[in-house]
Amino acid sequence: MTKTKSIELNDPTIIRSAAIAKALGHPARIAILKLLAQRKTCFCGDITEVLPLAQSTVSQHLKALKSAGLITGEVEGVRTCYCLNPDGIKDLKSLLSELSSELIKTCC
Repeated sequence: MTKTKSIELNDPTIIRSAAIAKALGHPARIAILKLLAQRKTCFCGDITEVLPLAQSTVSQHLKALKSAGLITGEVEGVRTCYCLNPDGIKDLKSLLSELSSELIKTCC
């Protein structure tokens, strides 16, 4: 039997993966990311016109996505324009790809 390598919970990659996973953990957040991806530009409108959610709820979801680095928000006058954060999306792709590759190696 081979000895399993120790995994540190404070590893930056694990922490970043968990932050992204947490941000993706709600259907509304996935919908917001899809909306921003469909626009291919910053969205300066009211997201509540697209999603059936209260403004305060949308704001909480935007905050979680922004905190995870998946989106950016720039204040323009009285509105905030939201865009996908290319670096955050690259992190998402890389982290999910690496994790799925590791899981596939030993699974089934």
